Amino acid sequence: MLDAVADLDEAGFSADSGLPAWSRKHLAAHVAANADALCNLVHWAATGEETPMYASAEERAAGIAKGPALSGDQLRSWLTASARRLADGLDGLTDEQWQHQVVTAQGRSVPATELPWMRAREVCVHAVDFATGTAFADLPDGFLTALVDEVRDKRGLADVPDGPLPQVAAWLTGRPHSLADAPELGPWL
Repeated sequence: MLDAVADLDEAGFSADSGLPAWSRKHLAAHVAANADALCNLVHWAATGEETPMYASAEERAAGIAKGPALSGDQLRSWLTASARRLADGLDGLTDEQWQHQVVTAQGRSVPATELPWMRAREVCVHAVDFATGTAFADLPDGFLTALVDEVRDKRGLADVPDGPLPQVAAWLTGRPHSLADAPELGPWL
């Protein structure tokens, strides 16, 4: 993820991302705030103290909205620091704590063992959304397979169109793709 923004100057950060109505600054703030929010779930798993990802939907939106007011250097610092805090927190969990249940922003109760996948999904899909050169084809096949399985199930689809795995992943997540005759699904994540 940090590679996607490493060389961006202010104009590059202010440019449109691959997500409608979001600049790269909005997206960088979203990804950094996601790491902070996942740190809350790590705290919950480590201590048993209920700590929701976000205090409210408004808090989540405010984190994204502050992105355009920050400089590129401030956003890079936030991305780096929040990712480091999350990695350190995850590294500190004991075997028992990894099994503790936490509640996602969508209200799902999951074991802490799901937190690395939640972060990987966020980082990898949004690395493509930064529109700085990373494509679904650049993501590992194992990640794409897991993503396709998850999104297909969440969308309640029995089948997916035939095509290259990266294009199927792009289609399922509502991103641009080259699959012929695939119905429009709308945004996801």
